[in-house]
This record gives sequence, C-alpha cells and structure tokens, in this order.
Amino acid sequence: MSVVLPEPVPERPVPERAVPDPVATPAQTVRVVNVANGLTLLRLLLVPVFGWALLHEHGTDTTWRVIAFAVFAVASMTDRLDGDLARRRGLVTDVGKMADPIADKALTGTALVGLSALDLLPWWVTGVILARELGITLLRFWVIRHGVIPASRGGKYKTFLQTVAIGLYLLPLQDWLATVAAWVMGAALVLTVATGVDYVVRALALRRAARSPS
Repeated sequence: MSVVLPEPVPERPVPERAVPDPVATPAQTVRVVNVANGLTLLRLLLVPVFGWALLHEHGTDTTWRVIAFAVFAVASMTDRLDGDLARRRGLVTDVGKMADPIADKALTGTALVGLSALDLLPWWVTGVILARELGITLLRFWVIRHGVIPASRGGKYKTFLQTVAIGLYLLPLQDWLATVAAWVMGAALVLTVATGVDYVVRALALRRAARSPS
C-alpha cells in the first residue's frame, strides 16, 4: 500500500516594503524660508547700505555717521536674534549655518575697512582682525571632517567688544570719549589675537585626537 503525500503549497512572495528615496526625501525638514534666515538675509542686505552711509561725504558729515551707526546697530542686533530664534524654535538649517558667518564677516569687514579708509582706524588694526577671522574660517574647513570646535566664552566676549568698539568709532566722538573708544578697540584686539591662538591650539588637538589610534 502506497502513501500519497500532499504536494507542497508554494509560498507566496512577501512584498518588499517600499524604502524611501533619500534624495526624494531629504533629511532636513526645516523650511529654508523662515524668520531666522530672514534676519540673516536682512543683515546681508544692510551691509551695502551701511557702507554707503559710512563713506557718504567722506565720513565728514555728522548726520551720516550717526545713520551709519544706527544701521550697524540694527544689523548687529539681527546677529543675536537670528541665532536665538533658530535654536529656540528649531529653525537651524544648512543655509543658515553658511549664511550667518558670511553676514557677520561682511558687516565687520565693511566697518573696519571703511573706518581705515576714512583714517579713523589704523590699517594694521583692521589687518590683524581680518587676518584672524579669515584664518579661523580656513581652519574650520581644515578640521571640519574631524569635528566642530564650539565657540568659547572668550570668542563671545571678543565679538561683543569688537561690536562695541566699532560702534564707538562710527560715532563722531571727541576728547575723552574718543580715548574710551580706543581703549575698547585695544581690548577687542587683544581678545581677537588671544582667542585666535586658542582656536589654533584646539584645532590641532582635535586633529591629533582624530588621527591617534583608539
């Protein structure tokens, strides 16, 4: 007597789950057009307005010097606001990360070069500050694949003192007020160099740590 075994039932293929296309579905979900990036754009647009006001009448008109100071003050305030809004409301974008430092350096560089062109600030001071900012920017690109170096407290003080010093130089101050402006700029210059050296040391340490075997 032979036993007839049932034929095996063929298994149904399990449909594969759709995998989202990383190109079609970008990781960044924050809209580029937001209030934080808008403030950064405003700061960039104010740079040529500020430069024109500063150089108007070769810097000899008191009214235009005050206008330049007002535009610089507004642009500087947007620097603080856009960063706070981006972090507090989750509006950080890649575009904002790139545009924010560009806007900062454009504003500071225009102010320093303009003041030196008007013989209100020695060119060597402008050269030291701009060389430091350019050097640190290049250094960031040099170590970016190894990590990001956070801004130090000294760097924040440096930025604050630079802003205050530039603001004072923009105003047509005389006598002891002009001396105060020079002292503030001197303090800003010292912090600019000191924080630059500190950043170089930390960048080199980061590269050594990344290359050393774990």
